[in-house]
Amino acid sequence: MPDPYFLRVTVYATFHTQFYLMRAFLTPGLLLLLTLTTTATSLAGEVSVAVAANFTEAARKIADAFEQSREHHTRLSIGSTGQLYTQITNGAPFEVFLAADAARPEKAEQDGYAMSGSRFTYARGALVLWSPKPDLFDDGEAWLHRGKYGRIAIANPKTAPYGLAAQQVLQKLGLWDRLGSELARGNSIAQTFQFVATGNADAGFIALSQVIANEAAGNGDAGSVWNIPADDYAPIEQQAVLLLKGVNNPVACAFIAFMKSAAAREIISGYGYTLPR
Repeated sequence: MPDPYFLRVTVYATFHTQFYLMRAFLTPGLLLLLTLTTTATSLAGEVSVAVAANFTEAARKIADAFEQSREHHTRLSIGSTGQLYTQITNGAPFEVFLAADAARPEKAEQDGYAMSGSRFTYARGALVLWSPKPDLFDDGEAWLHRGKYGRIAIANPKTAPYGLAAQQVLQKLGLWDRLGSELARGNSIAQTFQFVATGNADAGFIALSQVIANEAAGNGDAGSVWNIPADDYAPIEQQAVLLLKGVNNPVACAFIAFMKSAAAREIISGYGYTLPR
């Protein structure tokens, strides 16, 4: 039975368009490696991509863009960054890693799980306090201090970068120790969102991208949203890296190159992420 924290999506892509994208966006070293491992025949292939949960909807759209008029198969596996990294170190067949932080892609390079020099920032995330209930709060900080609520949801700070950011916010507000045992902790930011959306928590610290995706899906209006000042938590630098299992796969190289394309960047920006320069 599939892991409940993972989602598989299939898309298709042709080789020729990818090659021109790779020439534009890959580093010289990656391009040389790809050239050496590619035959002249356009054969259908597959790439397996590990995707941080906050990036689910953006990754789906990017996969859709990547698949247009192509023949390759792309598999997206969704989970918390920490869970995905553990799977990578245990031999999971992922070829590209789209993390929600910079620490784990860097560690993947250092520990020999990723190709050195392939790592780059593809997005900078934003944390919000959200409730589907409209008019529950305007000033989230004041609402939290009043304490007139049941449970607040956060992702596990040990495995989810957005959970760590939420912990940093609560510590800055002087509420971390007070709320401790009353927090509903999701294994990923996706589960954290579900806690709030289903009413098992009054509000939760989630990614801005999730609020945008929820509204785009037609699930009511935005509800109550507090856009947390960026100074209240460490920057959420989301990085991509080519894993060693994908080094000899031209489709994996094409996908990570496509992440730097104008089409991908437009999608990323549309979900509330700040783009790297």
